[in-house]
Amino acid sequence: MSRWADYAAELSEGFEYEPKGGVVIATDDASRAGLVDLVSRHRDIGVSAQLLDADGLREAEPHLAHDLDLGALYPDDAQVQPVLASSALLADARRLGAEVRSGNEVLGFSFDSDGRVAAVRTTEGTFGAGAVVNAAGPWSSALARLAGTDLPVRPRRGHLLVTAPVGRLVHHKVYEAGYVDTLTADTSEAQVSAVVESTPSGTILLGSSRELVDFDTTVDLDVVRRIAQRARRLFPILAEVDLLRIYVGFRPWVPDHLPIIGEDPQVRGLWHATGHEGAGIGLAPATGQLIRAGITDTPPPVDPLPFRVARPSLMAAAAARTAHG
Repeated sequence: MSRWADYAAELSEGFEYEPKGGVVIATDDASRAGLVDLVSRHRDIGVSAQLLDADGLREAEPHLAHDLDLGALYPDDAQVQPVLASSALLADARRLGAEVRSGNEVLGFSFDSDGRVAAVRTTEGTFGAGAVVNAAGPWSSALARLAGTDLPVRPRRGHLLVTAPVGRLVHHKVYEAGYVDTLTADTSEAQVSAVVESTPSGTILLGSSRELVDFDTTVDLDVVRRIAQRARRLFPILAEVDLLRIYVGFRPWVPDHLPIIGEDPQVRGLWHATGHEGAGIGLAPATGQLIRAGITDTPPPVDPLPFRVARPSLMAAAAARTAHG
């Protein structure tokens, strides 16, 4: 998140960046062992993390349930409000000469004699382009098909609950340790794990769920109840807080759980930046740097090979999922 901190300093107006830190909570014996192992592995690769006992948890989050006695603090975790951040970055892009067209539907692509993308056809006309970036999130597969290629990206529905404003009952972004397991579960059944955090406006956000149900926008009340119950398991005080609204959204899911970043091997000039699932905002600066390095043929900030479109792990996972229906 260090690049987001830089953006927040550069584009302070209208930018909501919170270096609040994260706390992961073990709620049973299995998650206790898993959390100790996770913290050890994170420390080995240089991530700042420390285990917390009951007293440490209470100091970090006074309203946590009193029977919780093991957690982990990630002091470098931070949060950025995605709508405000996107608006600030787009405003900065305009100041630098970029032209932003919103509400403009892509209808297809045009190609040069070598089969390279040369233009994008839209409802507002055709725009020539030396490179096109597919950053359409859950809709990335549909956009790729317009160019004659395919991506194994599917929408993964998530529910979010928003409480009435109550102030800072929660001081960090607090995760149930089982949250990590829901990220890699491939079942179509709803995966639910508690994620709780306060916002600057005083509301509390409660998540999270994951379901492979295509673009179904139906609010599943059973999932809502499960989220609320797990959040109350961590913070019993939430039983006294009113719920303000509920909504669903979609994450771009891929079967090997790594983002797809790079040029399409079948369509030259078409670059993909998608498949991050719930980590898209956090990884956006690094993703942009990888795409820029690829288009300009300059050294990338990290090894791009694990994220390439035609990577073996992605093709194997997609094939296995197809074989199992």
